[in-house]
Amino acid sequence: MSPLIQFCTGLQSSLDRFADATGRCVAWLTIAMMLITCLVVFLRYLLNTGSIALQESVTYLHGIVFLLGIAYTLKQKAHVRVDIIYQRLAPRTKAWLDLLGTLFFLFPVAVFIAWGSIDYVQFSWNLLEGSAEPGGLPGVFLLKSLIPLMAVLLLLQGLSELLRNFLILLTRPSGR
Repeated sequence: MSPLIQFCTGLQSSLDRFADATGRCVAWLTIAMMLITCLVVFLRYLLNTGSIALQESVTYLHGIVFLLGIAYTLKQKAHVRVDIIYQRLAPRTKAWLDLLGTLFFLFPVAVFIAWGSIDYVQFSWNLLEGSAEPGGLPGVFLLKSLIPLMAVLLLLQGLSELLRNFLILLTRPSGR
């Protein structure tokens, strides 16, 4: 095995392990979301009381799951794909499509999100933005900080996908 293939394989594997670890950690937040939602319903309908902070915590957790779970979703190929034709293609053709899609769509969108969110997040930090609701959570600026982090996670997993497809093109014979 050539040093280039070894390096690419090792880097791709490391990036995948990172996405897996992030995804597994974030997945536990869905259980917290469910439990807090049940608590909110219990408080509202059985005790006739409520908590804006509890309701907002569900929204925060939901945002965290989506923003930090995006790389794991990409790794698992669980993102939306119209694969009427794609599923019938040869592995090398799929690798070419995925490689080009990563280069021309995923990377530019992730860079745009990262770059475009910096001022938005910085403004939120300058204000130490909190909830607009009385009794709401004070950390909106922290939640908004996850937007550029999400873009970085997406770029890292995109690099992993790029390497995976590059390795397929390098190591698979064109007949298969």
